[in-house]
Amino acid sequence: MAVELTIDDGIAVGRPLVTRLRRQLARMVKAAALAEGRKDLEVAVRLCDDAAIRELNRDYRGKNKPTDVLAFAQREAATADAALLGDIVISIDTAKRQAKRGLPAELMHLAAHGLCHLLGYDHRDDDEEREMNTRAAALRREAARSGRVRAA
Repeated sequence: MAVELTIDDGIAVGRPLVTRLRRQLARMVKAAALAEGRKDLEVAVRLCDDAAIRELNRDYRGKNKPTDVLAFAQREAATADAALLGDIVISIDTAKRQAKRGLPAELMHLAAHGLCHLLGYDHRDDDEEREMNTRAAALRREAARSGRVRAA
């Protein structure tokens, strides 16, 4: 499976949103794979609360506060599998607070941001941020459309 979506216990996400997320996440990852010249890539996406993401942020980044999204790239592992990109963790609590265009749009924004990190993008300066945002926007557009998945 290209995308594994897990939702922590206690996270209330309606079935229609979960169905939409699964479809759009799968399209986004497939579009990224095609752009990378691969048939498919594997990504795990976890939806959690602020407490869980705060713990991960503290343990892995030394920041003892919740954040919206974290990305853990498999390519950084000593025995990396090129098809396995890694994990994206999104806080539903923070996503809800930040959502100006609705929760589904915010979740896809955060997922695209995390996927870009897994693909090696960063935003340490304005040029990097512009390049990353351009790629994330292309991934979101491809995720939202119907029809055959195209490289993005």
